[in-house]
Amino acid sequence: MDPHVEPRHDIAGSQRSVGVLLTGVRGQGSDCLLPSVPGIGGHVNQLSLFGDNASAPSSLHLGAQGFTYSSWVGPFYAPGTRSSAFLAHYAAQFDTVELDTTFYAIPRASTVAGWRERTPAGFQFAAKFPKSITHEKLLADCADETAAFLAAMTQLDRKLGPLLLQMPPSWAADQADTLAAFLAALPTGFRYALEVRHRSWLAKETFPRLLDLLRQQAVALCLVQHAWMPRLDAVTAAFVYIRWLGRRSDIPDDDFSHVRINRDAQLDLWAEQVAGYLRAGVTVYGYFNNHYQGHSPASVRSLQMRLAE
Repeated sequence: MDPHVEPRHDIAGSQRSVGVLLTGVRGQGSDCLLPSVPGIGGHVNQLSLFGDNASAPSSLHLGAQGFTYSSWVGPFYAPGTRSSAFLAHYAAQFDTVELDTTFYAIPRASTVAGWRERTPAGFQFAAKFPKSITHEKLLADCADETAAFLAAMTQLDRKLGPLLLQMPPSWAADQADTLAAFLAALPTGFRYALEVRHRSWLAKETFPRLLDLLRQQAVALCLVQHAWMPRLDAVTAAFVYIRWLGRRSDIPDDDFSHVRINRDAQLDLWAEQVAGYLRAGVTVYGYFNNHYQGHSPASVRSLQMRLAE
């Protein structure tokens, strides 16, 4: 068996995206079919930033986690491309990017406006919440920081995509009450996603409650492909948010100029899963890390080609 692929398990019926599938990663662990997710509710919907369907973005957005990699010059950016031109060149190829820089600090409004101005209509920026909120204050007593971050990101206007709460690996399910209070206090008009990285959230007694909470608030559960967490199939909002990660040790030299790891079998499975979401009318945002295969632009294109078949 390919060591990079976990066994495939389908939810019966064509509406597989409205169920929850928990499978082991790389052939490890057991399968657990959890209760299906009822209709989407909560206080935010996918179109709240866009008005009506005519002005809503298309239903599939695939891109990379970041765009500022010098080793992309040549294989992705034209030779000689300056770093100041990276974003414009990137946006000519893909219609979305996940910003990692927002994790380290709240950006200046002028910086965010610059991102907006250097990208075409229809481009979508996803962004991580700052670590001061997710990793330092752990979602508690951070109303001022949250307000400042959201105010900065509104400079993107219609180009603002989902905002990701990526929690630290040590953040366990005993923080469920803190999470509930934080989500309840978030303002409407934004799209939010939550990435949990502690397996206690996936226990039989806690995972259904997590899904209920996210569904009530229309917050997407971030689906990840990585060795530390099982591959999930869950819809808790009008969109899904997917991240393809990899071990840093697999590509220790940070040469991201070419594909170095074959993930074809994994991508075949993901193409089927993503296609199921799209058939069900669920918008998909998906972002590849360079460490997943070695060169995330190639990973994006590989999945795009599979979905076009």
